[in-house]
Amino acid sequence: MRYKVDLKNFMARCESNYQRLRQIFPDLSKDQRCLGLTNSQNREVVLSVKERTPFTTLLLIEERMRPDTGSVGINWSKPPALTVRMYHDAKLAEVVSCDAMRGIKPKNEYPNRKMLQRDEKAQWNRFLEEWLTVCQKQGYVIEPVFVLSSGEVE
Repeated sequence: MRYKVDLKNFMARCESNYQRLRQIFPDLSKDQRCLGLTNSQNREVVLSVKERTPFTTLLLIEERMRPDTGSVGINWSKPPALTVRMYHDAKLAEVVSCDAMRGIKPKNEYPNRKMLQRDEKAQWNRFLEEWLTVCQKQGYVIEPVFVLSSGEVE
């Protein structure tokens, strides 16, 4: 069966992801937003601004161990880090890379050298949608923790 890009659904997902990101990270003039998840005591989702232009913002979204919890818990696998470009004029957000893999076409021949799925780019954007939905339902803002030179937490 031949894969066909569903542009209408892809654009709708990018539009809804943009709205989710704006709710989670309303002030894009800040460099970072950290969210704790209510179902995890030691994990956080970090959204970091990597680039700003007049019409776009490039975000890195990653999940990591909370620095104030130490290394409590077992980290069986490393969650992916997504790079997302937000297009403010069109109100769209699109995953442009997953981990270090970028430049993926909307439609890939299969099999291929990198073993990408035919709809790899669409899967990345579906994953972002699911991840942001979890953040909206279970996330809470974590204020940055500053450690003084004396070792005290401010």
